[in-house]
Amino acid sequence: MYSKNEERELLRKTEQMVAEARDQKAPDERDDLDKLRDILRYHEWKYYVKNEPVIPDPDYDSLFQLLKSWEEKKPDWITADSPTQRVGSDLSADFPTVQHLVPMLSLGNASSEEDLQQFSDQIKRLLKDETQQDFDFVSEPKYDGSSLALLYENDLLVRAATRGNGIEGDDITNNVRTLKTVPLRVPFSKYGVQRAELRAEALIPLDDFQKLNEEREKQGLTTFANPRNAAAGGLRMKDPAEASRRGIEVIVYQLGFLTDPQNNDLLKDFELHSDTLELLDKLGFKSSFEDHRVHSGLEDLAAHMKEWEAKRSDYPYEIDGMVVKVNQLEIQRKTGSTSHHPRWAIAYKFKAKQATSKLLKVDYQVGKIGTITPVAKIQAVPLAGVTISSVSLHNEEFIRSKDIRIGDRVLVERAGDVIPYIVKPLTEFRNGEQEIINFPEYCPVNDTEEQVNLVKLEDEAAWRCPRCVCGKQDLQKMIFFVSKDAMDMAGLGKSLIERFYRLDMVKRIPDLYRLDYEKVSRLEGFGEKSAANLKKAVEESKNRPLRRLLYSLGIHHLGKRASAIIAAEVDEVWDLKNWEEEDYLQLKDIGPVLAKNMVGYFSDDHNLNLLRELEELDINLKSTAQDKPTERKDGPLSGKSILFTGSLGKFSRKEAQKMAEEAGARNISAVSSKLDILVAGEKAGSKLKKAKELGTVEIMTEDEFVELVERT
Repeated sequence: MYSKNEERELLRKTEQMVAEARDQKAPDERDDLDKLRDILRYHEWKYYVKNEPVIPDPDYDSLFQLLKSWEEKKPDWITADSPTQRVGSDLSADFPTVQHLVPMLSLGNASSEEDLQQFSDQIKRLLKDETQQDFDFVSEPKYDGSSLALLYENDLLVRAATRGNGIEGDDITNNVRTLKTVPLRVPFSKYGVQRAELRAEALIPLDDFQKLNEEREKQGLTTFANPRNAAAGGLRMKDPAEASRRGIEVIVYQLGFLTDPQNNDLLKDFELHSDTLELLDKLGFKSSFEDHRVHSGLEDLAAHMKEWEAKRSDYPYEIDGMVVKVNQLEIQRKTGSTSHHPRWAIAYKFKAKQATSKLLKVDYQVGKIGTITPVAKIQAVPLAGVTISSVSLHNEEFIRSKDIRIGDRVLVERAGDVIPYIVKPLTEFRNGEQEIINFPEYCPVNDTEEQVNLVKLEDEAAWRCPRCVCGKQDLQKMIFFVSKDAMDMAGLGKSLIERFYRLDMVKRIPDLYRLDYEKVSRLEGFGEKSAANLKKAVEESKNRPLRRLLYSLGIHHLGKRASAIIAAEVDEVWDLKNWEEEDYLQLKDIGPVLAKNMVGYFSDDHNLNLLRELEELDINLKSTAQDKPTERKDGPLSGKSILFTGSLGKFSRKEAQKMAEEAGARNISAVSSKLDILVAGEKAGSKLKKAKELGTVEIMTEDEFVELVERT
């Protein structure tokens, strides 16, 4: 970031400034303030990013106080990127939701050399039609912290957001500004960059975390379970300065979005991911550049994974594995992503920390779609920073395959340091008192006199209760319906839903919109104000985008990403009554299992009645502007919906759809009264027939389409 000559000059100015720090008179010119800010930024970089301090703390403190006093005398000269603007408890503690410029997807997992081989083979399969298939891998530490998206515009930090649901996150800019490993100004413009969104991880060094807990223990406060929780919690404190006091650092590991003043994509100018890491280092970020490595083959990659796993405990930060990426950015673009994870990257997970315990009994839980999940109750055991007493047994097949029995001594681990998991029973400890676990024939959570037989579909491992008579599935559906990523009823969480359910105030999803707020206000812990706030949150949820409503219905295999994809294709939820599996399969990232589930859901009168009931309660069932992709306003196909069917001769389907979008059209996947144009290629089938029957759809050939989009 700094040349040797620049560093020498800054050190010379530092000595001069320290000597003159006692002079508290106001500066005569703005340049004096700018020079002092530059000096402090340099020392922050040396101390917090490079871990190479070149002046003692008292000297830095005196310069900081000098800047602060000068800015107090000249408040009009304070800049947004001044080191003094990192702290301030008077900043807003609200966290509005913001949308990432590029989705922050999860990663697929690997835990063996065989998994890495499969990952490599998958890349090659995806490139089967490409003449150039050579590629390298890059490995970097997988930091176990809290993911962030940092947005810079015109060299200034303008936004910092949590990962959230991958599409949207919470705006925590004020808190992140207090972290000295996050530069407030970065010389992006030196490289022609006007706007950049970076991927980063907020975490606390292990030594600092130990000191933090020791200090909290002295103060009689509850200690933190692990550095990740302490960092994530610090970023959401009402006092932004608390994030800085916890010693949170931010490590940047990827350029997600990079454009010039003309909005051109500058990432296309880079050939390698490793080159982008080098740029992050040159820009002055604390990044994964120093710990990354390029691998030309799987043998070297696998050996490097073992090497890092062996030295994991010596690393200054908590890591739970390594991230492996294809180094060539062009291949990253060609292989693309699913709705869940990029196909060009994978997380190689280290062996989880393990402990042994005794399985005392098995309880059962029911989910929102009737899935019956066995839960092992074990003797409480500390594991990876938390105390474990319940462990999911997943399903009957899992229990049978591992021959797990009540009374067994079991080996427990936290997969990825997050999810408790029974590795195996320790059969050498068996003494004949252990009991075989017999999976129930009837719904085990049903407390009514009517017994309901469990069912299991041919292609699934889980047993389900197909006909809920006790209401417990409806309880889980309501809990999911109000959750943040679904209808987001602030203040109406799991415990409150369960309380209302016990009091017979809500039994089904529509009851959430019929709450008796007068009765709520009389409950212990409530009052008129809190009841009014709850009512406001419920009423606001009526206007959520259609994608949120679809997701909140809890349709099996329908996630947030797929909900958004489907919502963008319809005008209202009722359009889906007429969709067939083929219509769903035309959409990117929608597979046959989900397509079948969607058709099944919208063919069920019980589900349709629920939607009608919600519509009567004024819940939005229509697609909104938030559901639709941005369309060109002045193109020859502006405002038109278009669909391609049959085999095209001049373009691939994807290329034709892109041309249509650039001309202002919106691509949809089903023939309906909402369709304006159908482009029919060779062997056009049922879609062409249906369009002709409607009589309102303009049908054209591929050549006619090309002629139309080329009009000016």
